Amino acid sequence: MKDIKKFKGTGVAIVTPFKNDSSIDFAALGRIVNHTINGGVNYIVVMGTTGESATLTKDEKKAVLSYVVEVTDNRVPLVTGIGGNSTQEVINCIRHANLTGVDGILSVAPYYNKPNQRGLFQHFKAIATCSPVPVIIYNVPGRTCSNISSETCLELANECENIIGVKEASGDIAQIMRIIKDKPDNFLVISGDDMMTLPIISCGGSGVISVLANAFPAATDELVTNALKSNFKTAREIQLRYLEMIELLFIDGNPAGVKAMLGIMNLSQNYLRLPLVPVNRTIYSRIQKAIDEVKG
Repeated sequence: MKDIKKFKGTGVAIVTPFKNDSSIDFAALGRIVNHTINGGVNYIVVMGTTGESATLTKDEKKAVLSYVVEVTDNRVPLVTGIGGNSTQEVINCIRHANLTGVDGILSVAPYYNKPNQRGLFQHFKAIATCSPVPVIIYNVPGRTCSNISSETCLELANECENIIGVKEASGDIAQIMRIIKDKPDNFLVISGDDMMTLPIISCGGSGVISVLANAFPAATDELVTNALKSNFKTAREIQLRYLEMIELLFIDGNPAGVKAMLGIMNLSQNYLRLPLVPVNRTIYSRIQKAIDEVKG
């Protein structure tokens, strides 16, 4: 039986903070991890898109994972991102990774080489077979140009015991609803987009892997908890209160928006690694104003 309870509710796609010399700011990383746990998140996802994993070296990825395992100290489950567009390389990374203290793997759909649905199925089946921990597949066609169809997702859910859920960021609510309608009971459909959290949960989804929760974990968790309890009036009020904030997260690129927020909140410095750059001055001012408004 798949163990899915620990991945229900609010997950946070944690950022990787940097110093002005572009080195990893581990002290800031520790502050953000503690900030999110104290804010009530149910689990942490490290080295995903929001963690700028594409710009981290293999040694840096090992160091970040090791540090987050240490800081988390089993207080909440931990998921690490291991994905790519070479199936064998992903398998090699999983086999050589130290997954002590890691509860699951988030693996993004292959990008750039645009596999068909048969290729996507075989890719994730191979990863699930070799992984010693549960796998959550990640569908984000806006980044990968590779959509995992509802049929392929359901086939993986039914045939691969070790695949326990999908992080859905396609933005296609009809596709997401088809997965929810026909999925097995022990398979999670997780929102991969803060803006879609409430709609997806209202249709039967199990939570979110959130960017907003880096800065506002308590509000995100309150939204998710109420939605999962079908307290939709309260959940809707929270979602609408943070509507502009969520838009600002992504309007000038992710994680530029949330790093601006974290900088304003003195949790980390507002640095990214090229080719990503900080938000422009206009967006930064709007973020400052939005933070003042939600805190007021």
